[in-house]
Amino acid sequence: QVQLVESGGGAVQAGGSLRLSCAASAGRTNTGGAMGWFRQAPGKEREFVAAINWAGTTYYRDSVEGRFTISRDNAKDTVVLQMNDLKSEDAAVYYCAAQYFGSQRATPSRNPKAWRTWGQGTQVTVSS
Repeated sequence: QVQLVESGGGAVQAGGSLRLSCAASAGRTNTGGAMGWFRQAPGKEREFVAAINWAGTTYYRDSVEGRFTISRDNAKDTVVLQMNDLKSEDAAVYYCAAQYFGSQRATPSRNPKAWRTWGQGTQVTVSS
């Protein structure tokens, strides 16, 4: 069974940057599908951060637009989230996810329940 493995989390000061990476540990995730990043802060529900479909179209939650950039390498089955100008409200456990939504150009769902393949999560801590 395919597993996703995240890396790159850590602790930074507000205004700093982190780069999260996610790779499939075995096999292929879902050729033609989307990959995304979600986050979950203590006491809160998991929320959508960013996603990219197979065709390369990107989607972001409003609060990270302009600060975060998602990219992918389809041949290597990897996805990267570059996070700049981090704020205290960005602190959370970040999860990588993969899901096929019917076509290579489909718009990925922002609902975490619609995604079936997940990584184990990586902690991002932002100090002010």
